[in-house]
Amino acid sequence: MKRTITLLAAVAAMASGPSTVSAKDTSHIENVVLVHGAAVDGSSWRKVYDILVRKHYTVSVVQLPLSGLDADIAATRAVIARQNGPVVLVGHSYGGAVITVAGDDPKVKSLVYVAATQPDAGESVGDLNARWPRPSHVLMVDETSLIVDPAMFKHDVADDLSADEARYLAASQRPTAVSGFSAKLPTAAWHAKPSFGIVARNDRTLSPEMLRTLYRRSHTVAVEFPGSHLIQISKPREVADVVVKASKVDF
Repeated sequence: MKRTITLLAAVAAMASGPSTVSAKDTSHIENVVLVHGAAVDGSSWRKVYDILVRKHYTVSVVQLPLSGLDADIAATRAVIARQNGPVVLVGHSYGGAVITVAGDDPKVKSLVYVAATQPDAGESVGDLNARWPRPSHVLMVDETSLIVDPAMFKHDVADDLSADEARYLAASQRPTAVSGFSAKLPTAAWHAKPSFGIVARNDRTLSPEMLRTLYRRSHTVAVEFPGSHLIQISKPREVADVVVKASKVDF
């Protein structure tokens, strides 16, 4: 019952307009941990990071090794362990699977899925993508790792970013282990913790309909914005506003 009341209150808060969090406001969670997705790195959060820091949050950015789901979860848990107090855990894309498991840490009080996959226990990212397939333009860089085809990066991932920004992101990609997409999740923190989600309506990487379905399944408080898969770069204020709402849950 407590969670139901909390989520209803969060919906009302999200409809009330931009948040105004002051340095003296102690009614919200002050620690935010940001988890990036496949092929990119923590710098993809820079715009959101800057906004949240100006709102007086303590923000940490995980650098995933992208060498497999277990290693990525371990890297996230290590950052959570350094936090002094409750945490809002935020994941983008493949990072949604990471926070779904790492979010079982008792310090984590709420989860935010930013154009992010949201498997259940026993499911993998690959299972979900197979049920809602999207055109895939990836290149294998070796026998175990992939990147997005640089020639298709802007079209597939960053259609609403400038050509220069998309070109740089395509050139600076980090190879991601294929095994991370097939690994079955051992647990799903969203069963027990308030969750918030963002659907990027113009997402060509993850099916918007898939995200709507998953967010309904998990009773995630969801909003939608027009934007590409890298919506945290193209719409940082809107993404930051959802993180602020997630920081105001009861705990």
